[in-house]
Amino acid sequence: MDEERRLRSDGAKVKEGDKPYDFEFQDKQGKIFHLSDLVGERNVVIYFYPKDFTPGCTIEAEEFSRDYDQFKADSIEIIGISPDTDESHIKFREKMKIPYMLTSDTQNEISKKYGVYGLKNFMGKEYYGVNRSTFLVDKGGKIVKIYDKVKPKGHSKEVLEYFRSINN
Repeated sequence: MDEERRLRSDGAKVKEGDKPYDFEFQDKQGKIFHLSDLVGERNVVIYFYPKDFTPGCTIEAEEFSRDYDQFKADSIEIIGISPDTDESHIKFREKMKIPYMLTSDTQNEISKKYGVYGLKNFMGKEYYGVNRSTFLVDKGGKIVKIYDKVKPKGHSKEVLEYFRSINN
């Protein structure tokens, strides 16, 4: 546990109004992108989730996939991030027919920068992991909304409605 405490972020967490930390991700064809490539061109949803193929993560992926065309029509890109490997993401993407990008964060470097890697409790057992959270970045490059402790069901619509409310 001490090693995990040492590996955690320094407690600094991004806040609404901050610029997002840049990171690298791949599309389905393996082409490398950076978050900074999107900022300024479109709004971005960055959602952190604990693990591919788990019930809550599957619901969240299904809903974002179902609504993806609406996001694209509103010039919004989606990036999902979890500690899973690229291989796991490929299988998850294929099985769930995920049209947006997934990022592998096996060392939790991105999740620590965003302050979503931390102590969790499940059935009385404490451990460190990724807390389900979503960050909305506007075209101006600022985090305009943070959702902590996300409930997967209905979250996609909630995010889409928020972006529509600030863009009208």
